[in-house]
Formats: sequence, structure tokens, C-alpha cells
Amino acid sequence: MKRTNTRKMTSVAMLAAVSTVLMFFSFSVPLMPSFIKMDLSELPALIASFTFGPGAGVTVCLVKNLINVFFTTTGGVGEISNFLLGTMFVAPAGFIYQKMRTKKGAMIASVVGAATMAVLSVFTNYFVVYPVYSNIMAPMEAILGAYQAINPNVETLMDALLWFNMPYTFIKGMISVVITMLIYKPLAPILRGKNH
Repeated sequence: MKRTNTRKMTSVAMLAAVSTVLMFFSFSVPLMPSFIKMDLSELPALIASFTFGPGAGVTVCLVKNLINVFFTTTGGVGEISNFLLGTMFVAPAGFIYQKMRTKKGAMIASVVGAATMAVLSVFTNYFVVYPVYSNIMAPMEAILGAYQAINPNVETLMDALLWFNMPYTFIKGMISVVITMLIYKPLAPILRGKNH
């Protein structure tokens, strides 16, 4: 039992380290304002959630953001947002996968997680992230201006979140899903310390 717990802690710590590094390699994407970045740091968190349960996935999300906050360019707002969204992604996925431990179950769990993250991102961004960001980093007019430069029809923050952030967040989640589906089966036994 002690050996199992040590293996779990070691594997989760390793996944958190990989996630932290991946978060550093964020980049801007076309058709999105420059302050919204793409990274694959949820990928190790999703793998942790599948392998050891949703708590492990949330732990990976927490650790990577606690480390990255020391290098923040958003006053910590980006890290808060990343943690909230990551948790909304990997926790539901982990819970569902624990009930349906098949390839089909993993796919359903992942898609539900990505969809949950995308939908709830509208509310976390509207009520928490963007109000805080507009107070410490850039006024709301400047934030909306960045969206309006891409689509002049954006009039409100809710327009921006529904037309840009929600589909973007879902696509970002699905990229991690696709990669997880490709690498999880051979990786899981190694993380668990089993050869079967």
C-alpha cells in the first residue's frame, strides 16, 4: 500500500512538472485576442485524472498554476482562470471515467469534461476573471476593443465570451482529448507501476 501511494505521489508530481513546463509554452492563436493563449498544460492533468482519479487531476492543475503565478504576465488572473477551467475539465472527466473504464467511457468522459469547461467558462469569465482583469490589467473598453478588432459585431462582454471564448475553450479541451486517447493506454501502466 505504501509503495502504491509513493508511486502515485511520484507520478502525479511528474505529471504536474510536465504540465508546468507545457504552460510556459503558451502561444497566441489566430482569430483570438492576443491575451488569450493556447497551451497543452491540461493534457497531463487529464491523464492524472484518468489514472488516479479526479483529485489527482485537480492537484496537477493547482500545482502548475501555483508555480506559474511567479512568472505571471496577467497579475495572476490568467492562472486563476486556468485553474478554474482546468478543474472543470478534468474533474468531471475523471469522475465519469471511474464509472466507465473503457475506451468509449474515456471518450465520453473527455468530451463531457471539455463541454463542461467550455460552458462554465462563460460564467467564470463573466463574473470573476474579466472583472478582475479589467481592474488590474486593462479597462473593459480595451478588452472589448481587442475582440471588436476581429469581429466588429461584438457589443458586450457576453457576446465576446459566447462567440469567441466558449468555442475556443471547447476546441482547446478537445485537442488534449485527442492526444490523451492516443497515448493513455500505453502510458497508464507505467504511471501506475504495473506491466499489464
